[in-house]
Amino acid sequence: MPLDFATIAAISTPPGVGGIGVIRISGAGAAGIASHLFVRANGSPVDLRSVTSHRVLFGEIRDPGTGALVDEVLLTWMAAPHTYTTEDTVEISCHGGQLPLQETLRVVLAAGARHAEPGEFTLRAFLHGRLDLSQAESVLNVIDARTAEGLRLAVEDLQGELSRRIAPARQAVISLLAFLDAAADFPEDEIPGTDIDADLATAIAALDDVIAGSRAGMLFRDGAQVALVGRPNVGKSSLMNALLRSDRAIVTSIAGTTRDVITESCNIHGISVTLIDTAGIAETEDIVERLGIERSQRALATAGAAILVLDGSIPPADDDLAVARLLADRVDGGHNSSPPPSSSRAKPTDLLASRVDRGHDSSPLPSSSRAKPRDLLPRQFSEQRPLSSETTERSVGGTRHDESRADAPHQAPIVIAINKRDLPQTTQQAVIDILPGAVGVEVSSMTGAGIADLESALAAVLGQNDVATAQPSLITTRQRAALERALTHLREAHATRIAGFPIDLMATDVRAALHAIGEVTGENVDEEVLTEIFSRFCIGK
Repeated sequence: MPLDFATIAAISTPPGVGGIGVIRISGAGAAGIASHLFVRANGSPVDLRSVTSHRVLFGEIRDPGTGALVDEVLLTWMAAPHTYTTEDTVEISCHGGQLPLQETLRVVLAAGARHAEPGEFTLRAFLHGRLDLSQAESVLNVIDARTAEGLRLAVEDLQGELSRRIAPARQAVISLLAFLDAAADFPEDEIPGTDIDADLATAIAALDDVIAGSRAGMLFRDGAQVALVGRPNVGKSSLMNALLRSDRAIVTSIAGTTRDVITESCNIHGISVTLIDTAGIAETEDIVERLGIERSQRALATAGAAILVLDGSIPPADDDLAVARLLADRVDGGHNSSPPPSSSRAKPTDLLASRVDRGHDSSPLPSSSRAKPRDLLPRQFSEQRPLSSETTERSVGGTRHDESRADAPHQAPIVIAINKRDLPQTTQQAVIDILPGAVGVEVSSMTGAGIADLESALAAVLGQNDVATAQPSLITTRQRAALERALTHLREAHATRIAGFPIDLMATDVRAALHAIGEVTGENVDEEVLTEIFSRFCIGK
């Protein structure tokens, strides 16, 4: 990406047909180019430099070469520095068809503007100091937000929330580094002291908090894929329709109606969830059904979680048990494919049953058997999971503190949906024994009973409860890597301190930590990194 400050222009609205489309021009030549092309409705020319900033003018864009009318437009003039890029900016609102936009852009480029690169307007906002790098990157999260909660978090970061959360760490590191450098340069002089341990603790705690929140933030930003699996004719498609509140999947009484993978998105507790309705998994000689089952197994392999659908009105069939073992293999690499010893089997109270329509109380899982949210999505289940099973390290120095309980039972990224609760129920204990870490919810896709409980259980399994333990952070993979690198250096510095080595040996790690933090806020970033970041933006933003 060219890091020059030529006047640039691009279409800023998405492709397609709409009421209006916008051409954005930014740079020192924006006013001159627009004045060359724009005339008022009465045909009189306009010198935008003489027009008060932030005014909208009605008129026409004409081709200077031929005098032909290109389009009737509204032109917005905004003088520097009070603009998105802090440069002189003109926005031309044309009719929303592709041809009016392309023709208007053509004459703008012919008048001297350069076509903008992807993200170049936001890049200029960063280079001119209007946004720091974390705010600039959050623009993409605002554009790509899929839920109201994801949008709220992205807008907060656009307003500088991430920078504010990192600021205590940055200030503590700067203070500490200044002291260390001064102590090394002037060993004979009296240097104003600083609390080294307090500075390290402040920086480590602030970075730890942001990194911990990135787990929940990733869920709100990227969403999750959830596969509905089970044998044929247990009501997977009906359950998908109930979760979507629409008849998306075809439902019949004939087993094996769904022979291909069907996907649809919905919002579950602020999380963008892509539901994957799969073909029933069972032994079959039908070649079409077998192809559908193979696709179901591939979809399951890439899903972040699964809903195992059972028919609660009949005892589990062999195919139900086979699907449960398949899920257990996904979770535990095959170590949980057979029922556990009787002493460790799930108790009936482990089945979270919502029985409001039958007058019974719900029986929540006992607190002693609940896994912490960070343990809900094991690594073995899917490489595309929204969360991992890695324990969060909260420490000062190099000591790890495993926040999961060593004696807590394993909780799988699985919810067992016991369907058809509107009919007399039979026990599903044989399946529960195969998946003791799964949460069970009784539902009726016919009446809608229990659907809200299923959504709550699914959100908890996906890690939505992490929000209660860590403020979500919509940080990118690049930002997280930089912050984790900074945290590692600070812990190394603390280890040096604890070991009793001279304090000047800490300076290398402290300086490296400051550099890594600057990679997030933008103080330390090179052209190659900027090109990689902003190339992910659309042209015109």
